[in-house]
Amino acid sequence: MQSENPLIADFVKLLNSAAGTVAGIGREAGETVRERAKEAFGGFDFVSREEFDAVKDLAASAREEVEALKARIAALEANAKPE
Repeated sequence: MQSENPLIADFVKLLNSAAGTVAGIGREAGETVRERAKEAFGGFDFVSREEFDAVKDLAASAREEVEALKARIAALEANAKPE
């Protein structure tokens, strides 16, 4: 059995409007927080995972080359020593 009371109907409409407003405020607050975070972290120089892995591989190659050159220098010095 549904009430035909206009006061209750108006109150229900008011609550529905309030719920919509609160939901809108929540969405807007979330967007504002995301935008502020982008602004705050935008000044930092972050790198992507792919860039990091590429530089890591370059560093590993450089270390291997340095070790090879050290061994080569040691061999040349050993051959160049006067007897």
